[in-house]
Parts: sequence; structure tokens; C-alpha cells
Amino acid sequence: MAAGQDKAAKKQARSAKRAARKQKFSQIIQAFTMQRKEDKALIPWMLGAFLVVGGVVAGLGFLTGMPWLMLPLGILTGVMAAMIVFGRRVQRTVYAKADGQPGAAAWALDNLRGKWRVTHTVAATTQLDAVHRVLGGPGVILVAEGSPHRVKNLLAQEKKRISRLVGDVPIYDFVIGNDEGQVPLRKLQRRLMKLPRNLKGKQVDALEAKLAALGNNRAAMPKGPQPAGAKMRNVQRTMRRK
Repeated sequence: MAAGQDKAAKKQARSAKRAARKQKFSQIIQAFTMQRKEDKALIPWMLGAFLVVGGVVAGLGFLTGMPWLMLPLGILTGVMAAMIVFGRRVQRTVYAKADGQPGAAAWALDNLRGKWRVTHTVAATTQLDAVHRVLGGPGVILVAEGSPHRVKNLLAQEKKRISRLVGDVPIYDFVIGNDEGQVPLRKLQRRLMKLPRNLKGKQVDALEAKLAALGNNRAAMPKGPQPAGAKMRNVQRTMRRK
């Protein structure tokens, strides 16, 4: 009986893995099809990356007298280079479509790499201006999106609320946009990664527990639409896992 159950469980696990691989492959194909329609330079760039990187590795094989060993490696590295180019161009397109739309900053924060604690819309207006809170090694990070003159007041109020509770913990604030002093959506993650690491894991946990009791100041914030093209984010996650 037990042996039969183990066999069935293993069969089910294999089926689940095959289904997951099929789904990932389907996502990549779908994203490639969508990207190719909008990005005429996609295939030339991917082909160029494959030929240059693969050619260099294969060429090293001929120079070192190991052509049959390095040729498969050259093909593999060429494919990897082409996939990296593909992933980056997809990411650029997704962020370009999301830029300027309500809810774009929240969507970008959901796609941050690393151990960040994101709380959406801790302050907002009915005009879809919003402030989102991020906790991590740097401390507290407030990310605002919307009309610059309105989010300035939102940021000031939220910063004052938080500072009463967190003491000496650093508080950073950013406004998403393309004007002077603002952070473009596509560069948000890079800016966060450049911040100094002021807190350790346990300190971030304690900070999160403190702020959980603070609550939000949502001001009946209507939920913004998901940025156009955001459904392509699944392929970015797939690419990062490979």
C-alpha cells in the first residue's frame, strides 16, 4: 500500500514539474511574440549577442586546440547571452509602458529583487496620488507617485508620522517621475540598491512590527490600474531564475 502511494506521489510530482516547465516555456514564447511585434531590433540584437559571445568562446577552443570541447560551450554561452538581451529588452518595454500610469510605482516595488518589505499606499489622495513604504537594510523608504505638488505634502506628513515612531532610523524619500529631482520608474530599483545598509535583518523585523501598528492614511484611495504590459513581468521572473 505504502509503496503504491509513494509511486503515485512521485508520478504526481513529475507531472507537476513537467507542467511548470511547460508553463514557463509558454510564458517565454508569449513574451517573445509580444516583444517582437513592438521591438523590430530584438532579433538582430539577440542574433548579434549569440554570434559574438558564442564566436569568442568557440574561437578560444580553436586557439587552445580544443575545438570540439569549446564549440558546445560556445553555443550554450551564445544562447545565454541572447536570452539576457531578450530579458533586458522586455524589461525596458514593460517599464516604458508602465511609466506615468497610476499604480506604476506600486507595481515596480512588487518586482523588487531582494528582501524588501513593501506596504502599498500608506498615504493617498482621491486623485490617485500615493505614497508607498518600503523597509529594508537602508531603513525606511517612502516612494511617492502622482502630482509633484500634492505628493510633496503627502511625503512630508508621512515622514513626520513615521519619524515619531522609528527614532534614529534613516528615512529616505523618492518621487517617481522624469523631471529634475525625481527618479525614473525604470531606475527605482537601482537607486534603492545604492542606498547604504544601515540595519540588519532582526532590526528590520523589529521596525516592521513597530510600523504595523501605525496603520495607513489611505484617504479612500481608489486602486490604480495595473500598468499596461505588466503581465509580461512573469517572464522577467522566469529569466531571473535561470
